[in-house]
Amino acid sequence: MNDTLPALRTTLTELVALDTTSVRPNAPLIDYAQARLEAAGFVAERQRYMDDAGVEKVNLVAVKGGSEGRAALALVGHSDCVPYDAAWTDALRLTERDGRLYGRGACDTKGFIACALHAATRAEQLKAPLMVVLTADEEVGLVGAKKLVEAGKGRARHAIVGEPTRLVPVRANKGYCLGEVEVRGKEGHSAYPDTGASAIFRAGRFLQRLEQVALTVLREERDESFEPPFTTVNVGLISGGKAKNILPGVCRFTVEWRPIPGQSPRRVVELMESIRQELVKDEPAYEAHIRVLRTDQGVSTRPDAEVVRFLAEATGNAPETVSFGTEAPQLTALGAEAVVFGPGDIRIAHQTGEYVPIDDLVRCEAALSRAITRFCGS
Repeated sequence: MNDTLPALRTTLTELVALDTTSVRPNAPLIDYAQARLEAAGFVAERQRYMDDAGVEKVNLVAVKGGSEGRAALALVGHSDCVPYDAAWTDALRLTERDGRLYGRGACDTKGFIACALHAATRAEQLKAPLMVVLTADEEVGLVGAKKLVEAGKGRARHAIVGEPTRLVPVRANKGYCLGEVEVRGKEGHSAYPDTGASAIFRAGRFLQRLEQVALTVLREERDESFEPPFTTVNVGLISGGKAKNILPGVCRFTVEWRPIPGQSPRRVVELMESIRQELVKDEPAYEAHIRVLRTDQGVSTRPDAEVVRFLAEATGNAPETVSFGTEAPQLTALGAEAVVFGPGDIRIAHQTGEYVPIDDLVRCEAALSRAITRFCGS
């Protein structure tokens, strides 16, 4: 630990100091990583794109050890972080306390990136290509990873996707989907309800049926390797109406669902459309519009896949599944057997006081170094 830790701490200090909140450019971190990798003999390629706000974002794909079209192993980390509270004055200054390193991104996922950079730049005499991939905008919809898929960049046989998993190899994750339902009514004076139609009451009827579908139909379609073992549905946002004494003309609510692997991410859309049609049949004037905002499918890598078995053996931790989304589906789409792995705990991410345990950091770097030797023959 004494040999590895100082270098890891220095790298993580420099990464955390770079504010890569998703609304900001991530080029400073890409510049930093590219310089480190090129100095170690990697050939780096950038993929640039503009986000919805017109901010330039950059993906980095760096390869060493061959010019084949597909790497033997890819180490993948997302460069962006969620926002931090202004009251957290040390958010961009790595601080140590009680065996933990605190800072925005220390856990999600700059700790993993520090380990990947350290392991990759130390690797020599590679017999098969090693790839390091750094993406943008994971926190706002896996945007950078999807751009790589569109361009066919980042192909590898095996991929280790960085996320805080407590050093547990995660072989499968659920998808992540969003939709908005707009229910229309007819405004009128609340003293005379028959002169109009309440969009909120109409939305309530839709929501009641959606809840029943979530509790029955979706719970019958199961993958017992997950907890919970079915696609979950949540309505986290709802708005409607103008005033307490006006029949509301519009009500909108946001539906989030996390599909199990193998299930179409549009399954819930189809069920919502059936609900809409039933409500129109009951009330011909009923009007609702379903708008799909995002459909990211889940992914499942075989428990006996080589990269899964290797990390299980290297860490002593049995493979698990998670219900949150990752970039593993995109790496799978690019041809890899993908596993999600990294230091820290997802339950500590996205909060003030985010941290990564020092021991996790050291053990993660050791596991990645061993993986490079195993798959690339360093």
